[in-house]
Amino acid sequence: MQKIFLLLLVTLLSVSCVSTKSTLKNVDDNAPIPLLTVDNTFVIKEFSTDKRYGYDKDYPVNVFYYTTRNETTNQERYLNALAGPKGQKISFKKLESCCPFPSKRSEMGAGFLDVYEVTWEGLKTPVILYMNIYEKGSLKVPVGFGLKK
Repeated sequence: MQKIFLLLLVTLLSVSCVSTKSTLKNVDDNAPIPLLTVDNTFVIKEFSTDKRYGYDKDYPVNVFYYTTRNETTNQERYLNALAGPKGQKISFKKLESCCPFPSKRSEMGAGFLDVYEVTWEGLKTPVILYMNIYEKGSLKVPVGFGLKK
């Protein structure tokens, strides 16, 4: 009973901290669902020219998902399609969830961005990317990245 009460309290507090207006700038409900390669990664054909894409919490990579049961699947499909700028193999790990925003695609009425740390051989400082599983958008390669061959 205590666990249920605590969960309810945390949920209410997190929703109450969410603004009623989203700050996300690159949501596109008309974006097509990306195709998949044979090795289950997204087919990405476009390179972003916006230095904020993925690097700024207001311009996250919007990977969208179908159900909460597979919330990391599309993030992994996206990241597994990327490479370093010279084709280097990347490594990534999820650091945290942050930055609540209103979303109609969540039972709570709010979504969170996931923060990923990305590295590759020769990179001095890890890259931080913001990813959003709740909204749709055109998938692009962030500035400074390449595509896996």
